[in-house]
Amino acid sequence: MVREIVVYPDKRLKFVSKEVTSFDRELHTLLDDMYDTMRAKNGVGLAAIQIGIDKRVLIINIPLENIPEGEDEQPKENTLEIINPVIIEKDGSTKFQEGCLSVPGVYEEVERAKHIKVEYFDRYGEKHVIEDDDFLAIAIQHEIDHLDGKVFIEKLSFMKRKKFEKEWKKRQKSL
Repeated sequence: MVREIVVYPDKRLKFVSKEVTSFDRELHTLLDDMYDTMRAKNGVGLAAIQIGIDKRVLIINIPLENIPEGEDEQPKENTLEIINPVIIEKDGSTKFQEGCLSVPGVYEEVERAKHIKVEYFDRYGEKHVIEDDDFLAIAIQHEIDHLDGKVFIEKLSFMKRKKFEKEWKKRQKSL
């Protein structure tokens, strides 16, 4: 089921998400709904708080290199379901232009760790470790920020942030 996306500056985006303790049908439904919502909005990642659920749950579609002609570019099996993530290693630095379903139409360059190693659980409560130093590392850090009550625009310089706030207010008034 496609759910409504929480849009900045909604106060729920500031909530620090709670750890998942039950890997049950309710969690599976949440993950399935998050997938449907992310796909419907053409996103590549989504944190549960972005649909108003303050649980430490995020999903990311792993980008495919060679998509066969006529195939769905993001099959559901390609979705990484990350529950209770903990970054256990991070190093380096890279800049990447990011966007966010909760801040539609805004894209800004953000600095993040180049390489990360994350411990997490899947929908069945199995523990995993993932390591990446590419787009996936950026996406995971972006979504973990959501779980910690942060939106990517908070990583902008003071001047860029002021410019964003001014333009965002103007845009919201015209809606």
